[in-house]
Amino acid sequence: MTTRTLILEKAAELLAQAPDADVSTRAVCDAAGIAAPALYRQFGDKEGLLAAVVDFGFERFLQSKRAASARPQADPVDELRVGWDNHVAFAVENPSLYRLMWSPGLTSPPEAAAEGHRMLLGALERCAAAGRLRVSAATAAQMIMAAVTGASLSLIARPELFDDAIFASRLRDAVIAGVTVPADPAKPAEHPADVASAASTLDSRLGASPPASLTAAERTLLHQWLATLADTEAASPEGTRIRLRGRQP
Repeated sequence: MTTRTLILEKAAELLAQAPDADVSTRAVCDAAGIAAPALYRQFGDKEGLLAAVVDFGFERFLQSKRAASARPQADPVDELRVGWDNHVAFAVENPSLYRLMWSPGLTSPPEAAAEGHRMLLGALERCAAAGRLRVSAATAAQMIMAAVTGASLSLIARPELFDDAIFASRLRDAVIAGVTVPADPAKPAEHPADVASAASTLDSRLGASPPASLTAAERTLLHQWLATLADTEAASPEGTRIRLRGRQP
């Protein structure tokens, strides 16, 4: 084991025991059995160490995601449920590390975080290709990520309010029901997803096999149109959509 890996593992262990997602460099040096200069040569300062621990945490998180994705589900929607449960379990088992990983001060998420997002998009694209998605894959990914990180942070930061063991599962099912359509067409969805689902499905299938008769610019424009249809048609029955304050329509 290299000195760098040893320091990262000891820092992660100390963070797991810290109630405030913080750790001193002296404590890390003591745990690793090294002198302070060795730590500073590797990471520069405490901020550099914590940034490296975030990278280390996301890589550990991604290892569990890869293991879960290696076991494909017959129903692509089940992949979303497995991914959600895997995410929440990691957060609950590594609360301090998870809080650090999702800290507002993290300005540039590591590549492992981007890979995790691509894995979620891939699962959603498979749902869309099967005609199971009621919004665009990009919008569904935003909704799921916002919900699962919110649920995870709630569970570990406010356990006195979120002490129901099945809270995260209920939220999971509600969110996934909001972005997907039932497998059995005889069972109507709460919100019919005819145009939205068709647009999302067509967008996914054309993305996997782009029509040679269209130019690159035409394919880009078609993707934009289909994504807009998927998201707009899946909005409220009145067609209203939530907008951020100050954001132009």
